[in-house]
Amino acid sequence: MGHWWYRNIIEPGKLPLLLTLASFLVTFLVTRTITRLIRAGRGPFRNVNPGGMHIHHVVPGVVLTLIGGFGAVGSGRYGVAASVCAVIFGVGAGLVLDEFALILHLADVYWSEQGRQSVEVVILAGALGLLVLSGFSPLGVNDVTAPEAEERGSAIFTLVINFVFVILAMFKGKPRMAILGVLVPFVALIGAVRLARPGSAWARRWYRRRPKARARARLRSYRHDRRWVRLGRSFQDLIGGTPDPERSLPR
Repeated sequence: MGHWWYRNIIEPGKLPLLLTLASFLVTFLVTRTITRLIRAGRGPFRNVNPGGMHIHHVVPGVVLTLIGGFGAVGSGRYGVAASVCAVIFGVGAGLVLDEFALILHLADVYWSEQGRQSVEVVILAGALGLLVLSGFSPLGVNDVTAPEAEERGSAIFTLVINFVFVILAMFKGKPRMAILGVLVPFVALIGAVRLARPGSAWARRWYRRRPKARARARLRSYRHDRRWVRLGRSFQDLIGGTPDPERSLPR
């Protein structure tokens, strides 16, 4: 374990990334817990309203992200300074993305239906961070033996092929399958070979003169959404809290 930790975390300089991802996820979970307590009127926590103006936590999040980001660029990938800046950046990013929907809509939609977008973005960002962290570093590791070099070359080739599938899945209007496919290659392959979702770039380009394909795509999209959307929303509500329908923005 110690050898693996050094070769794939310490030597390639991935410790700051690990600290960033951990502080990012912990900050998001703690923030959501506090905001849900405030919403329920429990505990000692209250909104910050100096002079009657509500200060959203995206504000300190932006400040911390800037401090951590500039500090990380200046401190490199090694040393105590790099680790401290990584934690600061992760905390700031967690605060900012927790209110991603507010930035997107320029409105306080935290507890509305549109507020679910913040939870989705955090999950996707966490998945991408986990991908980079969990992958072995084919570059930046010294004294690689011939078998290890061959294995790493095969790994790079596999990643390139899978990246093509991920891009295809994105063009077919399946961003969640594409992101998950970064971590689980077979998911990206399934998203790439199956029918595109209606309205996607792929459907507009290749289904324009294929009415049967368009009809099949609409039917499959309807069945998929009816089966999985409710489950996905239940998971989002578990993490971020149930939205208030009265606070949702008009469509």
